Amino acid sequence: MTNVLHAIILGIVQGLTELLPVSSSAHLYAIPELLHWESIGDFDVALHAGTLLAIGIFFFKDWIALISGGCKKVFKKEDSFEGKMFWYIVLATIPGGIIGFILDKYCEDILTNPLIIGLALIIMGIILYIVDKKSKNEVDYENMSLKQTFIIGFSQALAFIPGVSRSGITMTTGRLMGVKREAVARYSFMLSAPIVLAATIFKLGDFVFNWAFFAGVLTSFLVGLIVIKFLLNYLKKGDFKWFAIYRIIFGIVILIFLV
Repeated sequence: MTNVLHAIILGIVQGLTELLPVSSSAHLYAIPELLHWESIGDFDVALHAGTLLAIGIFFFKDWIALISGGCKKVFKKEDSFEGKMFWYIVLATIPGGIIGFILDKYCEDILTNPLIIGLALIIMGIILYIVDKKSKNEVDYENMSLKQTFIIGFSQALAFIPGVSRSGITMTTGRLMGVKREAVARYSFMLSAPIVLAATIFKLGDFVFNWAFFAGVLTSFLVGLIVIKFLLNYLKKGDFKWFAIYRIIFGIVILIFLV
């Protein structure tokens, strides 16, 4: 990825789509194909690092409280919501990370097939719509259980299939278990951080630190900050219907171009 303008456009796309349940990976694969740009390769991970930074900055106080609570839980045997949630996130990250790594390493060529991406967008869009519409709003962020957080974390392994969406699958799974929309969105953001951080560190040696790299990462970071604030406010009263509809439309567009 050497074109600064392309990097900025993809940074905007990443910032908009990574944190919404519409699959950033599908967009980052499809848009260069549809516009006949060069493949972005590992620049995908760099753009994810931008939205990771947005999550880190936006939830900075939350992360400090979680890490502090987690350490106190181990060393001082002090119980707190933050300590509990820290270890919930750690435990929930392990299975999804392992399975996702295996899928990414051995099935990448198959999973990035445009047909699979288009179908994943449509199918997950339909599932998200039905689950969100039928599920109850019962569980707050502070009252999520180990079982709920673990199952949500396990589900994110499917996010390595472009078109599924990490935020999409985790929010759908959380809603299926009755977690409130804003609560599951907040947990989804926090849960994504460890895996994206690990992927960034793993790919660090492959990055090309040029102007396009910094332009793309900075853009995805700034747009990501705006999207986090928007989604958390929107979900206090809104639902996932429009995101589901968008997924279906975008999936159909990809299938049409494939034909």
